[in-house]
Amino acid sequence: MTKSCVKNYMFALMLISCSSLFAQSDIEQIISVRNASNKAIKAFDNALSSSFLTDDILITTGAGTLLTGKKALNTYINNSNGANTMYFVRTPDEINVNTSRELAWESGIWKGYDINKSDNVIVHGKYSAMWTKASGKWLIKSQLFVTLE
Repeated sequence: MTKSCVKNYMFALMLISCSSLFAQSDIEQIISVRNASNKAIKAFDNALSSSFLTDDILITTGAGTLLTGKKALNTYINNSNGANTMYFVRTPDEINVNTSRELAWESGIWKGYDINKSDNVIVHGKYSAMWTKASGKWLIKSQLFVTLE
């Protein structure tokens, strides 16, 4: 093996080692998507927010309404004729990943804010979410919200 081949080989090994050091774990990826989703919801960017969901998303709202699919969710959100002033922040307490099935469980607390009323939480509760990585990236497949106050 020539010196230049050895140098190239060592450089390639270094790149592989460095990339594995900086690769996100599944849990870190889910947290990253959750944070991006929270930001999109706060910015009222429904298109971006929907990009973090599977097409067949199932959502049970805090009041118990069951929504099936992105279209139903967008209709529900836009039902206020564009005057929606509520946004929600989900904060995970627990995330468990089953890598062989490409599924994950997330649970935590959610808080609702109304930009026209105050910076204070006006409603909150607990939530759980099912994630899937079947598409190659983590997406939310279902969410259950329960309003507790």
